[in-house]
Amino acid sequence: MSHRLLRLAASCLLVAAVPALAEPAIRVDQLGFAPGARKLAVVEGIEASQPFTVVRAKDGKTVFKGTLGAPARWAPADRMAALADFSPLATPGQYRIEVRGVPASDLFRIDANAYAGLNDAALKAYYYNRASTALDARYAGQFARAAGHPDTQVEIHPSAASPGRPAGTVVSAPRGWYDAGDYNKYVVNSGISTWTLLAAYAHYPQVFKGRDINIPESGNAVPDILDEAMWNLEWMLAMQDPGDGGVYHKLTNLQFDGIVMPAQANARRYMVGKGTAATLDFAAVMAMAARVYAPYEARFPGVPARMRAAAEAAWGWAMTHPDVAYVQPADVKTGGYNDDKFDDEFAWAAAELYLLTGTPAYYQTFERYAQPPGVPNWADVGALGWISLASELPKLPDDAARAKVRDGVTGEAAKLATKWSQSAWRVTMQPQDFRWGSNADVLNQALMLLQGYRLDGDRVQLDAAQSQLDYILGRNPLGVSFVTGQGARSPMNIHHRPSEADGIAAPVPGWLSGGPNPGQQDAKDCGAVRYPSALPALSWLDDTCSYASNEVAINWNAPLVYVSAALQALTPATVEGKR
Repeated sequence: MSHRLLRLAASCLLVAAVPALAEPAIRVDQLGFAPGARKLAVVEGIEASQPFTVVRAKDGKTVFKGTLGAPARWAPADRMAALADFSPLATPGQYRIEVRGVPASDLFRIDANAYAGLNDAALKAYYYNRASTALDARYAGQFARAAGHPDTQVEIHPSAASPGRPAGTVVSAPRGWYDAGDYNKYVVNSGISTWTLLAAYAHYPQVFKGRDINIPESGNAVPDILDEAMWNLEWMLAMQDPGDGGVYHKLTNLQFDGIVMPAQANARRYMVGKGTAATLDFAAVMAMAARVYAPYEARFPGVPARMRAAAEAAWGWAMTHPDVAYVQPADVKTGGYNDDKFDDEFAWAAAELYLLTGTPAYYQTFERYAQPPGVPNWADVGALGWISLASELPKLPDDAARAKVRDGVTGEAAKLATKWSQSAWRVTMQPQDFRWGSNADVLNQALMLLQGYRLDGDRVQLDAAQSQLDYILGRNPLGVSFVTGQGARSPMNIHHRPSEADGIAAPVPGWLSGGPNPGQQDAKDCGAVRYPSALPALSWLDDTCSYASNEVAINWNAPLVYVSAALQALTPATVEGKR
């Protein structure tokens, strides 16, 4: 059987495992929980509360008894949901949940390192998406492949021309990560992705120090997460025009490649556009990276200073070009990442440059541009500046500034926690939040909840963040763990060129599927392959055709790395506080 047929068979099994609307089912995090985590499952499709038990997998012995909460309808899936809370169960082991008249839940673990493998896999996914290098079998196993896209002969597109680099100039910008399911590289999306990885390390260094995910740089006395991020940072540095400090929007083909491996994708590559969003995103990331890599100067000699200089040069360009929106040229058909609102980018970059330099004018610029923080995404990065400042409160100018930043971040976390507590499914997602990349929204909501917990220690916010990851890992109405290779059922047909073209039945591991998206923008391209539902939380299709619900992307994996590390680092040894 071909790898495509194997994937289709697995996909059919996956769909078959999702019960019909009225069929009762128990939804639980398929990986499990730390002993001190808030542990919730959802029983759907029942009309009245009843007892539940947790049984030990090895012998069926009952280890916990409880009573389900009152069923309530969860609008995004139009399903009844009753909560099973078994938080007091903290003994390590493997378990299932049982409810009379309902099939037993998936197996799950209670383990202090429940998410260590997930975190490693989510980070290792970036290695698998490296451009300009072969993936050796020593590190990639069966996913080894030939090098593609050296990007040492990249042509300046007319849209990116400058006096020092007119159209047709050939420049070099190797390395970096392929952005998503395609083979192009975009500064705007790289910005939030790289920042989130750097923040994961900066906030939880104990999780990453000494961890080996088996990449070529492993064992070099630098945490692997920083080695992996450096692969992309080196490419980003090459995206800056040395003549004026401005930053190109993207390095791309004129059109998307077909379903081929990187080595077979040989179209001419271009530097396209130059704009305020890309330049400020670049400035913010380089300013943060200059701080994060400073202790590793011996391994990267001169690099932190180079990053600082690059950040300041980019800031200078943006100050003289404050409103240059990227406009897609007529002959370019790849991802746009268009953005014409720059207050958030100015606030983020100013915050990062203030923390790097201590120059008061940068903080004043942050105050000028900053809006109350929301949930971050590539097009709205304002919250990232708030998070960085909240992580360095002693560096802020005065008590008023510290109070403002603390209140801004904890206020957003409190709003999300309220949504969680009022949700029948115990997630913060509202019907309107289900859109392209909804799973990243789930995790970025968790990221904001975790900032509140880090500042104020409100256990409700930690519990809500836990629930967000539980949703990703199987406590959703589809009963799917949305991370390839993780859990009892996970996507087999992600929209990701290497996974489709490599001749291997399994997809590249560690990638987060984009998630339910009722917009179904790919329906016309999927032909006879139809979405199972138009309901927001059910509108997902495990098929390569579904770029609107089943693509992968570097900015979606980044909060998965962050949240899985944070829960490992922050979850107390015992369940405490409000429940």
